[in-house]
Amino acid sequence: MLKCGIFAVEYTTMQHKSLTSRERILRSRNFKDGAFQNLTLTPIKADDVTYFTMLKEAMNRPGNVKPEAPLPVVKAPLRAVSGYKPVVTWFGHSSYLIQIKGLNILVDPVFSGNASPMPFTVRAFPGSDAYTAADMPPIDILIITHNHYDHLDKKTIAQLLPSTKAIYTGLGVGKDIRTCGNYPADRITEMDWWETIQISDEVSLTATPARHFSGRGLKRGGSLWASFVLHLYGYTLFLGGDSGYDTHFKEIGAEYGPFDLAILECGQYNYAWPFIHMAPEQTVQAALDLDAKVLLPVHWAKFTLSNHAWNEPPKRVTAAAAEKGLAVTTPMIGEQVIVGESYPHQQWWNL
Repeated sequence: MLKCGIFAVEYTTMQHKSLTSRERILRSRNFKDGAFQNLTLTPIKADDVTYFTMLKEAMNRPGNVKPEAPLPVVKAPLRAVSGYKPVVTWFGHSSYLIQIKGLNILVDPVFSGNASPMPFTVRAFPGSDAYTAADMPPIDILIITHNHYDHLDKKTIAQLLPSTKAIYTGLGVGKDIRTCGNYPADRITEMDWWETIQISDEVSLTATPARHFSGRGLKRGGSLWASFVLHLYGYTLFLGGDSGYDTHFKEIGAEYGPFDLAILECGQYNYAWPFIHMAPEQTVQAALDLDAKVLLPVHWAKFTLSNHAWNEPPKRVTAAAAEKGLAVTTPMIGEQVIVGESYPHQQWWNL
């Protein structure tokens, strides 16, 4: 369903494929002046911060931005998972697998060991790279929230394509995916904000707003960044992608909540870019705005992209959630969350 004022259109797959990607981009209400836009003004950096200052700080990060020892990991037999409740397995940062009734849904997989166009930079923490593409079961639905290197990893996608049935992403991201290998174009579905695709009788996916940006290299805004609402077999999950805090969380919550689980970013924040990533306390507020029963904080424990201590995000988010009475689950990498049943919350990050 695509919201447009008071009008709404629900697309069938055939109707959705009738326009080219470029035609849909040009028709999007979110595409203006040659680039995709956020709902509100969203500078990439704070006004009082220079790019020189950001570069200088990136070159002189504190020692605690990386763990001193390999991270603990649970190596789960992913191909053997089955059941009638969603099982979520987190692989560090923003990569995770959702499994229910034989359905495998993989989000933003990054298994190549780094999150940068330069192979020897932004390396995965020791232990956080225990899972590879070869460990994944056949993927029914692959979701890519946006085209940044720490979410769209071309090496990983190239390895997954032969066993992936369908890919869902934002408008314009398909061009990056198509460079990963020979994959049928009609199995890549690009979505605009507020658009719903009915995947099966009991599974639907809605692309919803996020406050972020896109770009690989110097060009920004050529493709759309998104969060997603996933309805599957009576459960509702929010897949947050990357986003700064804004009013869209409350709007999404009012339209699609309550959520059985909200998976939200909770790391790589910085005073220099307060609009495009959330501080942990804002992550808690976003979960409350969404009317989420449980919060799973991600976007940490794998890569260093900011200057905070690597384990500061879970400390701050659990403290803030406790004050607000919000349930939080903090699994180890590979430790499974079973929605409605099992929510690991051990403070394993105190190494």
